[in-house]
Amino acid sequence: MTTPSLAGTPAATRPMFGTVLVANRGEIACRVIRTLKALGIRPVAVYSDADAGARHVREADTAVRIGPAAATESYLNIGAIVEACRRTGAEAVHPGYGFLSENVEFARALEQAGIAFIGPGVEALNIMGDKIRSKNQVAGYGVPVVPGVAQPGMTDAQLADAAAGVGFPLLIKPSAGGGGKGMHVVQRPEDLAATLATARRVAASAFGDDTLFLERLVTTPRHIEVQVLADNHGNVIHLGERECSLQRRHQKVIEEAPSPLLEGLPDGAAIRARIGEAACNAARSVNYSGAGTVEFLVSDDAPDQFYFMEMNTRLQVEHPVTEMVTGIDLVEWQVRIAAGGELTVRQADVELHGHAAEARVYAEVPERNFLPSTGTVLLLDELPGPQQRPGAPARVAMETGRGRVRVDSSLMEGVEVSSSYDPMISKVIAWGEDRTAALDTLDAALAGYTALGLDTNVEYLRLLINDADVRAGRLETGLIERKLPGLSFRRAADAELAVAALFTLAMEGQNNTPPAPGPWQARNGWRLGAPAPRLVSLGTPDGGVAAVRVSGGRDTGAEADGTASDGTALDSTVSGRTFLVAVGDGPARPARLEFPSRRQAVLTLDGRTSTYSIAPVFRGPADPTRDSPVVGRPAELFLGNGGWSCRLDVLSREARLDRVLAALQREEGATDPAVRSPMPGTVVSVPVSDGDTVAAGQLLVSVEAMKMEHQLVAPLDGTVHLTARPGDLVKADQVLATIHPRAGDEGAGTNTDTDAFNGEGARHGRF
Repeated sequence: MTTPSLAGTPAATRPMFGTVLVANRGEIACRVIRTLKALGIRPVAVYSDADAGARHVREADTAVRIGPAAATESYLNIGAIVEACRRTGAEAVHPGYGFLSENVEFARALEQAGIAFIGPGVEALNIMGDKIRSKNQVAGYGVPVVPGVAQPGMTDAQLADAAAGVGFPLLIKPSAGGGGKGMHVVQRPEDLAATLATARRVAASAFGDDTLFLERLVTTPRHIEVQVLADNHGNVIHLGERECSLQRRHQKVIEEAPSPLLEGLPDGAAIRARIGEAACNAARSVNYSGAGTVEFLVSDDAPDQFYFMEMNTRLQVEHPVTEMVTGIDLVEWQVRIAAGGELTVRQADVELHGHAAEARVYAEVPERNFLPSTGTVLLLDELPGPQQRPGAPARVAMETGRGRVRVDSSLMEGVEVSSSYDPMISKVIAWGEDRTAALDTLDAALAGYTALGLDTNVEYLRLLINDADVRAGRLETGLIERKLPGLSFRRAADAELAVAALFTLAMEGQNNTPPAPGPWQARNGWRLGAPAPRLVSLGTPDGGVAAVRVSGGRDTGAEADGTASDGTALDSTVSGRTFLVAVGDGPARPARLEFPSRRQAVLTLDGRTSTYSIAPVFRGPADPTRDSPVVGRPAELFLGNGGWSCRLDVLSREARLDRVLAALQREEGATDPAVRSPMPGTVVSVPVSDGDTVAAGQLLVSVEAMKMEHQLVAPLDGTVHLTARPGDLVKADQVLATIHPRAGDEGAGTNTDTDAFNGEGARHGRF
């Protein structure tokens, strides 16, 4: 496997930096810190108020607060980061990706302060950061580009006039954008004006520049990008390609190296050499230095035809797959090159070994139109293998039966995932001798991935990588949008409800003083004749109620001393005993719940055994009260199994009644007139005025949260009363607008264009 060989070269004797500040957060900050420590360099972290307890802060040698949670006042605050460098003696800054990683003004500010920027020079950032200039620049070096209109300063009217010449469908792209953010597809001429207005607003908000250009939309394209490395001594090499065609709304979801398209072609090696040389020429056109990625659209029908899209002048999210197949640490070379080192890896030295695939783990709910999720990580298990002792350094990689697994993560137990930043929380990367082995290893790793306390897309990722077309390598950028409606997501079933009910009773028994002897104080449902079953009411994720009745309790002899196999004390009235469990109107079935550890529960239901990770949330008083006569009952339970997870609420009588009444209203066709924010965020636009007459499905408010714009629509016809305006900071479930139905329309509103949650439309996109 190819690795950087430094012995006897100028790079080996040239002194590197003593202290480097990482101007980022999350998993990429942790990943950069890891290499800096391996190189003997002192890493400095920066953090906002929202990240004071974050993992990257704990892993760095020193950390500096740079502002409040808002990115504009912290991670995008150039002055605060330069000042942090001065305070800590940092000689260089690694920007990671996103935030200021491609910001020309940031690079200039560091240059003026005498601090090295671990990235390309200002001129390369300036040209490649402008998508219009970059296309014209690389075209002059023989790099093929997508047909379109790319002129600075074009108005909406000018773009509309030019659109006919480009042809429909077309793509609106922000000149200052990157990574697929802010791009919009226009299928028909009549949709162009409205989409241009949205694209300008999103571009101005995300990049501070609303300049747009148009490109012809290449149908059934493949997104293939090439990793390049260049030093300041005239050396430029490429490290092969990555396939990034599995995307949703222009955001990559699964990435691979090498591309299955090229691997499956007889002349694939020749095409790889051609596209790699085109990428190197793009880098040469701006005297590039450091690690960069050149992105191409490749025709699935004619793979020898490829078109330059853009150059990302930074490390990419998906860089680990290249590291896995080449053995080259890209962050290490970024640091060495920025310190003046010369590349000692030549193009002939680069060999691709095996196959690697990466899955991006997001805090989001795919079933609810990928609504971002927030919460506190209650239980975390990201890598297979034995549980680590508390306080031990986090494992990031391990060997498996068929390959290797690596996890780049920002998570640790107790960390809160808020709505302030991008919802990507980690990446799971797998390597195998071939593509099948790599995907199998990735699937097994995702099946074991557990992060309880918030929703993730792990189940969705497993469905994707096990799709027949994906397994066959038949990839294109529209595949996910086509497949998504047919994906079947798992729901909480009888087994999960039985686990929750038995666990709830176990916690009650463990956390309450045993009752006095005799039938009158017992809580086991004693009565003359057969004992009454215990009723546990559970709130399901869809807003419903599940009634679970538990009776019996025959001792099986297992765990008779009331402890789990790891010595944790448990309730002996539940653990290891067989009960009869009935869910809803279903029959009573034998069930037994055992506890291998405090974090796991093993259910045997009808002779079938399943293992769950389990994390309870307790609220309320520690002692019995009139309203809470039974303490120790969890308020919520998070269950995980095979990469899937769910939250179940343990309902009081009052909460159960509220849910039942709400369900009755839904059955009667009543529509809630309140339009609520799905999560904490900022109101970015309100296209209607207070008192306007609106129709069901009409856009009322747009809320930005986790770098996504959520468009909230009217749930029924009527008159709108607004309680929010642009710039307002809003809470989850806060009412932003209310619809007063027209006379005679009460309870008759229908909403055929909204999601299950209140008033949120289906249109939203990352930017």
